[in-house]
Amino acid sequence: MTLIKSISGIRGTIGGKPGEALTPVDVVKFSAAFGTWVKRRGGKKIVIGRDARVSGEMVSQLVSHTLTGLGLHVVDLGLSTTPTVEIAVPLERAGGGIILTASHNPAQWNALKLLNEKGEFISATDGELVLTIAGQDDFDFAPIEKLGTYSKADHYIQKHISLIKKNKLVDVNAIRQAKFKIVVDGVNSTGGIAVPLLLKELGVKTIKKLYCEPTGKFAHNPEPLPENIKAICREVKKGKYDLGIIVDPDVDRLALVQEDGKPFGEEYTLVAVADYVLGRKKGNTVSNLSSTRALRDVTEKAGGRYTAAAVGEVNVVTAMKETHAVIGGEGNGGVIFPELHYGRDALMGIALFLTLLAKRKMKVSDLRKTYPAYFISKNKIELTPDLNADKVLEKIKAKYAHEKINLVDGVKIDFEQDKEWVHLRKSNTEPIIRIYAESQNEQKANELAKRIMDDIRMLAVMSS
Repeated sequence: MTLIKSISGIRGTIGGKPGEALTPVDVVKFSAAFGTWVKRRGGKKIVIGRDARVSGEMVSQLVSHTLTGLGLHVVDLGLSTTPTVEIAVPLERAGGGIILTASHNPAQWNALKLLNEKGEFISATDGELVLTIAGQDDFDFAPIEKLGTYSKADHYIQKHISLIKKNKLVDVNAIRQAKFKIVVDGVNSTGGIAVPLLLKELGVKTIKKLYCEPTGKFAHNPEPLPENIKAICREVKKGKYDLGIIVDPDVDRLALVQEDGKPFGEEYTLVAVADYVLGRKKGNTVSNLSSTRALRDVTEKAGGRYTAAAVGEVNVVTAMKETHAVIGGEGNGGVIFPELHYGRDALMGIALFLTLLAKRKMKVSDLRKTYPAYFISKNKIELTPDLNADKVLEKIKAKYAHEKINLVDGVKIDFEQDKEWVHLRKSNTEPIIRIYAESQNEQKANELAKRIMDDIRMLAVMSS
């Protein structure tokens, strides 16, 4: 069983012993710590919402009762999406928010993702404070006459969609006139509620729902990678649909399928959306170090400046604010459009992508061909007691010291002569080292990743 305490929240598997997994004891402890942090900043209200995981209702009740026990007022969005909760926090004038989701992790996982009063993920400094409060059991529960209140607000997905429709870059008429036929894979979570509702509001008439019942019983691995979305790829091609849309359980990541049944590439979700935004709004872009360089190419072609940030949404958002970026995000299909809010938002990404597609009047596969051709090979190595990640990364850095090295987040090696790169970093949410490699075709990217992974294994053997 696993429990991961990080500055952005607490994530773990359900069941087991306190301190070793995400048990009710741990949920209460960290909810109390976060609630205490909010109170000390003058906050009186917290917004919560959850994805459709089987454990979600149990965790939600533990969180809400803990917060009311602290004297806080809880606004519960119920089944919702991460970006919807992010939008609701400032609209409710709350002191913070908690999203109950383990994002792309399998069904046995759940998590408490923590937001500040702006509806943005808390900073590293604030995250450390929350962990300190939890570690010291430094909370003071309210007496009976000062208990908090609890209320439900199930209208926020619709409000979220209304705000999307009002944005000047979303052309509902163009989308309606395009008469798109779309398949949606909601991975049996809240995307199955939100995405079809959004499409209907945008004027899409033909919608095929695949795994859109919010039971929390994921029909496939919920991370929207090519190997996990084969069912929708077959459905799109067989049914002659224009597009396939896949989201992760909390609807902050967006992957697309072309009309020929091939994945558009989640790395290119942000590239395409940025292409559209930059064509109508001059400015800069940001993505993380593990994202495709195609975004840099598109940005520079439009006259903007591209910045690479450390991995993690909070780091991307910080860089976006510093550079006044008009669009940004992460190569995992995470689109951040600051005109709406500073958070990855698959629903906003869908609206912008459909507008682009409607205006270009071309097939999705033809649109994909208009962008620079790169391929990222995404791999990981499980951490074991024999594998000291820090030592391995140091040795990799030394071995490739003659190349361009970036140490902002892990180790990124740029092989500029071949227009290739590899990025190695310890995951913040899983006990793994992630190894991402990019080149101009799949074979070269896989070969580069394999070479680095072989280096890691050899260095691990030499260190043991």
